[in-house]
Amino acid sequence: MPKRILTGTVVSDKTDKTVVVKVERRVKHPLYGKIIKLSKKYHAHDEGNEFKAGETVRIEETRPISKLKTWKVLDRVDTHATPAKSDI
Repeated sequence: MPKRILTGTVVSDKTDKTVVVKVERRVKHPLYGKIIKLSKKYHAHDEGNEFKAGETVRIEETRPISKLKTWKVLDRVDTHATPAKSDI
C-alpha cells in the first residue's frame, strides 16, 4: 500500500525532533454546496530540528515512532519560487 504524502504548514517546533504540521483541505458542504476549509494537525518526526514555524513542508506516513507521531517530514516546499522577470 502506498504511503500518503500531505502538504501543510509548520505551526509548532517547540518539542525535540518533532514538528506540528497543519494540513488544510477544501471540501464541498454536502447540503449547502459551499466550499469550506477543514484542517487537521499532525505530529511529524524531524530528526535534525531543521524546520521552523511558518514553513511549508511535505510529510509522509510512516511506522509509529511514538504515541502521536506516525508521520515524518520529507522536505521543504519552496512557495516563493517565482521566475525572475527579464530587464527591458
